[in-house]
Amino acid sequence: MRQFSACIEWLFAREGDAFADRVRLAHAAGLDAVEFWHWTNKDVDAIAAAVAETGIAVSGMVAEPMIALTNPANKEAWLEGLRKSVAVAQRLGASVLIAQAGDDLPELSRAEQRAALVAALSAGADILQGSGVRLGLEPLNTKIDHVGYYLSSTAEGLDIVDEVGRPEIGIVYDLYHSAVMGEDTREVVGDRIDRIVHLHVADHPGRGDPGTGHIDLAERLDWLFAHGYRGRVGLEYRPATGDAEAVRAVVKSLGG
Repeated sequence: MRQFSACIEWLFAREGDAFADRVRLAHAAGLDAVEFWHWTNKDVDAIAAAVAETGIAVSGMVAEPMIALTNPANKEAWLEGLRKSVAVAQRLGASVLIAQAGDDLPELSRAEQRAALVAALSAGADILQGSGVRLGLEPLNTKIDHVGYYLSSTAEGLDIVDEVGRPEIGIVYDLYHSAVMGEDTREVVGDRIDRIVHLHVADHPGRGDPGTGHIDLAERLDWLFAHGYRGRVGLEYRPATGDAEAVRAVVKSLGG
């Protein structure tokens, strides 16, 4: 059975509720896990209490600070933040931290920025080693949501991971961003599924509920699982309603 993780930045968000209450709502809806973005702006104690109370898993969060790894000047600050992020991930039982490459910097060549990315991720692997936490570099679409971002190509993201050459470092493969960039999952992932540490899904247009747009999400997921992916599927979409039944319907439609 596939396992699904609710991104509670968007799912189960009810006005007036504490953020940790979203953990309880996700559990009540039958989700296997939750994930979120920044941890520094949240009550980690309250989240930890809700996780302990419900027994739900935490699949991941962002490795902070979210600063451009394409800029070599940011390396040491990011590594210091990574150490703190790993500690929080371990406390919550999260197995994945998410890293974004940062903007494409006009003052640096693509080669210089890639070298900075590889250097930061390589040093980060030393911090992650033995922690039980993997880091996923996330390619994002530059056509709609992240104009000016450095890494829009899944294949290039996988190439960077291969250049780092450490098991602690992989990618977060977001099927929405990939589809917006016109990518075919089979072609861009190929035989490198083991480099994927986590999946995200949303539909297009609108980054909404799976099934409301034209991305063949179920078919792409079927291929990924048939070829060896065994991680969770993160539901990172803007829901049309806050209805738990709607979330359960999405999970069922995607093979849950």
